[in-house]
Amino acid sequence: MFRIISLPPFKAVASEVDKEFDFSSTGKLGIFDAFFSTITPKPHESFMPRDFLYYDEQQEGMVWIWALTESGETGGFDTLDFEGGYYLTFDYRDGDDEARDKLYQEALHYIEQSAIFALDIRKNHYSMGHIITPPDIIKAQGWAQMEAFIPVRLFE
Repeated sequence: MFRIISLPPFKAVASEVDKEFDFSSTGKLGIFDAFFSTITPKPHESFMPRDFLYYDEQQEGMVWIWALTESGETGGFDTLDFEGGYYLTFDYRDGDDEARDKLYQEALHYIEQSAIFALDIRKNHYSMGHIITPPDIIKAQGWAQMEAFIPVRLFE
């Protein structure tokens, strides 16, 4: 079963486009992860999720965004306005590409067969992912769960 959620618009800080998909401590995505991992949002800012990873089809690379906190701390990274919108979501074990691909295709089929939803992929509005497992649980069980977000809109 898929669920449909609404994400609000927000100001975000973004990594550089990374065509190497490099999460190491010296890679663009790793450096961005190190930056936002040091920020502790205030309790009223602690909504989940706050960060999203997506493939920018136009620039052909990965981009990671983080919803800014009230402090406005950017770490020198560029900011962007995230539009928000409706997203169909599903989850799978991070790294299980076979399960991800199967669920993604099922989700696309669900959207195509829907009488009320249409796919809404466009510039800066792509499918995204977010690790939903808390860090201490990842450490204890040895793996993480990823939630995928596919942008949809209501038929007009």
